[in-house]
Amino acid sequence: MKDCIFCKIVRNEIPSYTIYEDDVVKAFLDISQGTPGHTLVIPKKHIANIFEYDPELAAAVFSRIPKIARAVKDSNPDIKGMNILNNNGQVAYQSVFHSHFHLVPRYTNHDDFSMTFKDNSNKYTPDDLKKIQDSIVAHIGD
Repeated sequence: MKDCIFCKIVRNEIPSYTIYEDDVVKAFLDISQGTPGHTLVIPKKHIANIFEYDPELAAAVFSRIPKIARAVKDSNPDIKGMNILNNNGQVAYQSVFHSHFHLVPRYTNHDDFSMTFKDNSNKYTPDDLKKIQDSIVAHIGD
């Protein structure tokens, strides 16, 4: 895509701190560095979000993430864990509409990154959960 910032990075029109590249993906440091080593993994093919992946592209992209994640972790002995995030749609905090996965190294419980989920379990009965389950299962397809 002509005006996509990540496509421009793939085409080397915008410089990046690339840490891995092959014919399918490019992995480079996120300029924001949420924590040191924060890396983005993107498919070279422009797709907006997870909903546009076909099984072949998903397998190709996802199969490379563990190798890249291990390299990030092994690069610094202070890294104790890692969040791997993928935001899809503006409401889900996606800001660049070229699919990408954040690899965010974690150093301590008090580093510069946080992620919490609200516990809404008291708002759902077993019947509510069953209805949600049935609706999703009905849309799984082949």
